[in-house]
Amino acid sequence: MKRLLIFDLDGTLLNTIADLAASTNYALQKHGFPTHELHEYNYFVGNGINKLFERALPEGEKTEENIRKVREVFLVHYNIHNADLSRPYPGIPELLAALQEKGIALAVASNKYQAGAEKLIAHFFPNIRFVAVFGQREGVPTKPDPAVVEEIIARTDVKAKDVLYIGDSNVDMQTAANSGVDACGVAWGFRPVSELEQYKPRFIAHEAKDILRFALSEEGA
Repeated sequence: MKRLLIFDLDGTLLNTIADLAASTNYALQKHGFPTHELHEYNYFVGNGINKLFERALPEGEKTEENIRKVREVFLVHYNIHNADLSRPYPGIPELLAALQEKGIALAVASNKYQAGAEKLIAHFFPNIRFVAVFGQREGVPTKPDPAVVEEIIARTDVKAKDVLYIGDSNVDMQTAANSGVDACGVAWGFRPVSELEQYKPRFIAHEAKDILRFALSEEGA
């Protein structure tokens, strides 16, 4: 049985892609840059919002100045509209409640900026007691650097072998590997299962309830 489950946020707990795309397209359009189709954003997200804007900007325009300008407009828009279309994936609220009832510690490790991560978690999961909700913070390397996972483990005083890290992308699978903890890829996120399988995660979850089974099983020990 695992004692600590660390979840990625976007593409794992919440389907946020439509709101991220809408706010990014809004910011791009405000500055005269071309916008993108929704499906393209599945491959823009995952490494923090500055990388999102760099990927969304056209070739020849991926400058620090343009990233800063797009970010300023994006943040104002997204802070208002970040829950317009975003929703928990099926079974996720029930999963978190069941894990909490079993006494398993829960945490979030996201590359979303810190205020955005905190706001969405508070909005969608007000009854879940997370031991940590960490997004992208000044002075802390983004995933797949293991720093955020190591910080959560230190806070909870749980051994790495008792941790399961859950995510939907190659970034998440690398984060788990770099942190020395078991990985669980989720099949419902922004990236295809084939991308996850390249990193040989311990588990692949096809439904939210699979994660509960993995966390409680002897196989997960």
